[in-house]
Amino acid sequence: MVLKAIAETSLAQSTHQDFVDAHNGARAQVGVAPLTWNDTVAAYAQTYASKRAATGCALEHSMGPYGENLAEGYGELSGEDAVKMWVSERANYDHHSNACVGGECLHYTQVVWRSSIHLGCARVKCSNGWWFVTCNYDPPGNYEGESPY
Repeated sequence: MVLKAIAETSLAQSTHQDFVDAHNGARAQVGVAPLTWNDTVAAYAQTYASKRAATGCALEHSMGPYGENLAEGYGELSGEDAVKMWVSERANYDHHSNACVGGECLHYTQVVWRSSIHLGCARVKCSNGWWFVTCNYDPPGNYEGESPY
């Protein structure tokens, strides 16, 4: 119960379907099959998000078995907002050279990674009032030398 006092879990503006729809909109733009929600992956995301909230919500990857995108923000950062931030990196991805140019793009490439088919996400409120969002992908993407689509 200590984690509940520290981290307020919220699906307001961040339902499972919101996460799935935000991802699949970006995937459809590049002709990649849709992701489906997976309760096992989601449980992993929720457990990790709760641990991060208990320790200050630092953006540190779990180093777990799944692909992973993290975001944090203040106000009412929704899951959809987090996905939009990751997808905005599309401008930095050059498909022809399969490289990031001019900035970060690996969050975007994980969102659209062709072989990732399962998704699980979580959103928690941190003790500092910020929101922490994590999405995990199975199987993981972002293999060096491979194109996401």
